[in-house]
Amino acid sequence: MGLLADTATWASHAEGWAGHIESWLVQLAAELPPELCAPAYSLGLSLVGDGEIAALNNDWCQQQGPTDVLAFAAQEADLDDLPPLAIPGPLELGDIVISVETAARQAAQHGHNLEEELLFLASHGLLHLLGWDHPDEAKLAAMLARQEELVKVRPEP
Repeated sequence: MGLLADTATWASHAEGWAGHIESWLVQLAAELPPELCAPAYSLGLSLVGDGEIAALNNDWCQQQGPTDVLAFAAQEADLDDLPPLAIPGPLELGDIVISVETAARQAAQHGHNLEEELLFLASHGLLHLLGWDHPDEAKLAAMLARQEELVKVRPEP
């Protein structure tokens, strides 16, 4: 799996991030529609501050202020309209952007460490890249439950 880690502070942890995301993709494989099944995947992961994520949130979502995580899916079309993957190679899923500042505040509020919160937010972003959404409370509850399951999965050494 290709992973672009875009923050010098966290780039040294890219292998660890890739391990988690690969493990999650293995867990999710049986749930993926055929159009998202691929021999390999690629995605971008950016860990930013509140200022940068607030600008993205405003520009792309027309929402004011910072948020914890944004996901920009590369596969935006209706999956039923996509042809099966025609070329071998990594399927580009898109980009996940996480505010470390917001994650740190949320970690303190929930009584766990920053790494746990970052993993939880990364799993949320990945689910969005794979087509999950939470337009109502029931869908949000299902998505959060799936995130809880994913973050318990530890990458194989």
